[in-house]
Amino acid sequence: MAAVFERSGVKFQFPENWAVDTEDSDAGGWTVSVQSPVTAFVVVSLRADGQTTAEVAAETLAALKAEYADAEAEAVVETLAGRPAVGHDVDFLTLDTTTTCWTRCVDTADGPLLVLCQVSDFDRAANEPVLNAITTSLEITDE
Repeated sequence: MAAVFERSGVKFQFPENWAVDTEDSDAGGWTVSVQSPVTAFVVVSLRADGQTTAEVAAETLAALKAEYADAEAEAVVETLAGRPAVGHDVDFLTLDTTTTCWTRCVDTADGPLLVLCQVSDFDRAANEPVLNAITTSLEITDE
């Protein structure tokens, strides 16, 4: 059975055996992290700080490259939750294993929404489809 996260017009489903942690930001936004029992996770963050989706995407990529110097990234434009999304597909090494990360940013009435998914080769076969299902279940309604 799937669990549901819902806040500020943002809703998505995730496996009920994944751990959830939610944090509010001082700027009025929030971040929810949903962690698999292994390495895969998704972070969804509402940014109410006045940045654009392009700025959030660029800032997120810069943070990943600062953490992982060998990161290789490709810019992506697609649709997420029926809205235009910008972001990056990123690959890098962690603990001698390839890690895949993808970021997407969409506009909402409350500010840009960042969706970041990450999985290592260790559990990619099992959890990449789960991460894709989580992002496919994403719904955004402007309240």
